[in-house]
Amino acid sequence: MTAPIPLDPAGTLYDRIGAENLHLLIGRFYARVARHPELIPIFPADLTLTAQKQEAFLTGFLGGPPLYHQQYGHPRLRARHLPFQITPARARAWLACMREALRETPEIGDEDARELYAALNRVAVHMVNSAEAEG
Repeated sequence: MTAPIPLDPAGTLYDRIGAENLHLLIGRFYARVARHPELIPIFPADLTLTAQKQEAFLTGFLGGPPLYHQQYGHPRLRARHLPFQITPARARAWLACMREALRETPEIGDEDARELYAALNRVAVHMVNSAEAEG
């Protein structure tokens, strides 16, 4: 397998964001997830391993080293998340946490933040596996 040819002269989105800024983003994101009433029920109390897995996944997803694949195998995102009720409201909540974390991470430029958010929006829509809860 060969490395992808970056279409942007500045490199992949991972190259442009950088490992340190991705780490900051993930920390800020999970601080929000831990307080979000819509998301708390489907996440563990200790988000340390969850954040590490997310960072490993995003590293490869954004064009960096395939850390998640190396440590855990194929992500199989949808299959791994099937045990959790992911409703459209939870997908929106997850995205809102990410949007706020991106705003809190000025080290990631606006254009790169928009590109990352657009990619994660597609992932969030794909992860929905349940209708809205009736209430």
